[in-house]
Amino acid sequence: MAQQEPEELLEMSSNTRDILEEHDLRPLWEVEDEMGTVLDDPEADIWKWDDIKESIDAIERDVPIADLPPGFQRRVAVPINTANAISNTIYVGIQTVSPGETAPSHRHGANALRFTIDGHEDMKTVVAGEEFPMKDNDLITTPQWEWHDHVNESDETAAWLDVLDLPLVLDSLNAKNTFEYHELERQPVTKSQGYWASQYGRGRAEEDLKEDGIPGPFEGNQEPTPPYRFQWAEMVESLHQRADNNDPNPNDGYSLSYVNPASGEPPLFPTMSFRAQLMQEDTDPHFHNMTEVFFVIDGEGITHIGDEAFEWSQWDIFIVPPDEIHHHEPHGEATLLAMTDRPVFEAFNLYAEAEPSS
Repeated sequence: MAQQEPEELLEMSSNTRDILEEHDLRPLWEVEDEMGTVLDDPEADIWKWDDIKESIDAIERDVPIADLPPGFQRRVAVPINTANAISNTIYVGIQTVSPGETAPSHRHGANALRFTIDGHEDMKTVVAGEEFPMKDNDLITTPQWEWHDHVNESDETAAWLDVLDLPLVLDSLNAKNTFEYHELERQPVTKSQGYWASQYGRGRAEEDLKEDGIPGPFEGNQEPTPPYRFQWAEMVESLHQRADNNDPNPNDGYSLSYVNPASGEPPLFPTMSFRAQLMQEDTDPHFHNMTEVFFVIDGEGITHIGDEAFEWSQWDIFIVPPDEIHHHEPHGEATLLAMTDRPVFEAFNLYAEAEPSS
């Protein structure tokens, strides 16, 4: 006969059970095994660009932005892994804006960015009064509680990644995402192009340094992220300079983190980190307790995650769940955007990574 666990030998009288239920209480031995299971564990998966494109083209044909209900006036296809997002901490969506359309101005408590998939000079995201052109592979921050809207003044549909910490806020923290629409569909452009970049990395106004800087009705002890456009032409040059002058990281190849322009250090946001990753050879297996989502900027290859192998090519999206052993095998040269929740673990001194024992 199978040996019973000690807690299985414990019995409570019906009277004791009634008392506990009346007061919404349960004994520890009954709840400890359920802790950590409220949210589904993310699974290794991949979303192929051809499938994504077919889906967003169909949505674009059927649903003009103007017809969407208030609060949802953004046409987005969302990769689903756990309940409502790609992971329990990071939300990724693929958003499109057709020629002549505007995604109305709004702001929210969640941290967010846009990574341009297919755009050009006349597709603009307006953040905190400045128009930011969305050229291919540019990364534009739309920080916490800053007004932002998107306008397509070109004759082609534009597409980009939306990346937010919504699942962390809404599900893991069980908090609200404070949200507000601007009184105008498009916020006024009050800053010249290049303004926000000029205020970081070169010089800072002393009065700005004296402010706590956290916008909206929020408080904290982390340096807030400003509006900023990381131009891909500069980042890819930095990646190739590193490849020409340094040895690759065994797990990530040639990798550069996007930094918070206010501090000059990663992470880009208090809740999410991002890096551009250039790979020219196979990487070594390793694992970590953070979630890692990848977007393929260019190139082809295979990523082995646990016992599965995922073949990827340009604009595919795939996820490496926590604690899964993984490594990359690029076919020639490949460039990826990596998105992680590592800062959350580091904030609690809980981040860990290692290589598998042989």
